[in-house]
Formats: sequence, structure tokens, C-alpha cells
Amino acid sequence: MNKGIDYMRPKNAYNYAKGYGPSDETRQIVCKNPKYAYYYAENVDKCPRDDTRKAACKASQYAYFYARDIDGCPRDDTREAACKDPELAYLYAKYVDKGSHEDTRKVACIRFGLAYQYAKYVDKGPHEDTRKAVSRDPDHAYEYAISIDKKPHNITRKAVCIYPHLAYQYARDIDKGPHEDTRKAYSKNAEDAYNYALDIDKGPHEITMKAVCSSARFLNKYAFEICNGPYDQMRVIACKWPRSAFFYAKDVDKCPREDTRKAACANPEWAYRYAKDVDKEFKMDTWLAVKDSKHKEKYKKFFNNLMKEEII
Repeated sequence: MNKGIDYMRPKNAYNYAKGYGPSDETRQIVCKNPKYAYYYAENVDKCPRDDTRKAACKASQYAYFYARDIDGCPRDDTREAACKDPELAYLYAKYVDKGSHEDTRKVACIRFGLAYQYAKYVDKGPHEDTRKAVSRDPDHAYEYAISIDKKPHNITRKAVCIYPHLAYQYARDIDKGPHEDTRKAYSKNAEDAYNYALDIDKGPHEITMKAVCSSARFLNKYAFEICNGPYDQMRVIACKWPRSAFFYAKDVDKCPREDTRKAACANPEWAYRYAKDVDKEFKMDTWLAVKDSKHKEKYKKFFNNLMKEEII
């Protein structure tokens, strides 16, 4: 044996052994490096040994390679070493254990993307740990619900409701119907609330009615396409804001009422517009609402002109 072997680096010892065969001396040197311990076991010894395995297990990657390519079967020591890295824990479960294991699942769940893959390709079904892990990300939570659970679950529903568009898709594709969480999540603006009422609720609901009141266009569409015309509950909700009370009176009721007038009069601008476009005549309520505002002169001018027209 060459006396210079003792001074070789792991790479050199490995290359030497490839040419001259295995020996305790070269094996001892390569076992200082996980990479070359694995290569030595694969290409020189061509069989597993406790010393090369122990050396390979100092690095998660080579522990996984050793289990897959040399042992050809799972062991507690290689699994433990691989489980220091989430991706390698997943690969170990898929290609070495070829099945689920509490240790690999736990580590894979550190990353929600791997938790989803673990559920799909290793567990091949739902598990509370993977569901909880994927629910840190709304997109993965939706995919988990539709592809793994294949049914709704409070955890995935709560997760997707961070994103309104996913809340709508969850209601449509997974719940296949309305739910208070998805409705609330998708009613952040008038158009979405209208669409939820039309496609999911298929009828009026207090939450969506309240949301559409922020838009004259969708208030009108909701009133006639969802409520099929004037609807007492929606009018009550619209009357919580002067603007929506005005538009409800003008576009839906198409006539004045005490309740919509009173609500509009909480704001001088909408009181003036109510008087002009809905009442179309002087009312003490609207006058009192505008008389101390910048709309006072417009109000007086409008009704003076109206009186002149009537006289003529």
C-alpha cells in the first residue's frame, strides 16, 4: 500500500480506491466527507457499510442518496438525517419509505408546498397536519380542498377567505353553495357582492345588500335582478346612508317616501338632489337640510324656476 495514502484528501482517496479497489485506509479517509463516503459505497464497495452510511448521514442529501441507491430500503438513521431538510424528508418518504411516516410528514409540513405534495403523492389523502400546513397559503388551501379533501373544511375555507376571488371559487366549486365566511370575504365591493348574490346565494342577503349600496349601478341591478323590485329589507339597509337612500328612491322605488327622504336629508347634497330628482317639489324636510349649506342657493333657484314654469 502506498504510504502516501494517509495524507490523501477524501476526493483523492476515492479516486485511488476506484483504481485499486477498496481498503480500510481509503475508506477511513473518504468517511471524513459525506459526499465521498456515499460515492465510495456506491462505486467502490458497491454495498452498504455502517461506516460509510454513518459518514453519509452527516449531510441530509447524501443520507437520502445512500438510503435510495445503496441500502435500497429505509432505516431510522438515514431517515433521521434526511429529515433535517424538508424537501429531502418528502423525497425520502416518496422514494425510500414509499409511504407516509410521522417524522417525514412533520418535517415536510414546514413548507406548505411540500405539505401539499406529501398529501397528494405520499399520504394520497388528507391528514390534519398537511391540511394545517397548506392553509398558511390561500392558493394551496384551495387546491387542497378541491384535490385532497375533495370537500369543504373550516380550516381551508378560513384560509382562502383572505383572497376574495378564492372565497368565491371555494363557494362555487367546493361548498357548492353559500357560507357566511365566503360571503363576507367576497362582499368587499359592490360588484363582487352582486355576483355572490346572483351566483351563490341566488337571492338577497343582508351582507350583500349592504355592500351594493356603495354603488348606484349595482344597487339598481341588485334591486331588480336579485330582489325583483322594491324590497323592504333592502330599503331599510339603503337608508343607512344618505347617498344610497337617494338612489334607492330615485331608481328603485321611483317615488318619494318618508323613510328615504329622511335618510337623504342627513346630508345636504343628497337632500338637495332628493328634492330635485325625487320629490320634485318643496318639502320642509329637504329645505331644513340644505338651508345652512352651500346647496341653499341652488335649492332656492331650482324651486323658484319650478314655480315660474307652473305659473306660465
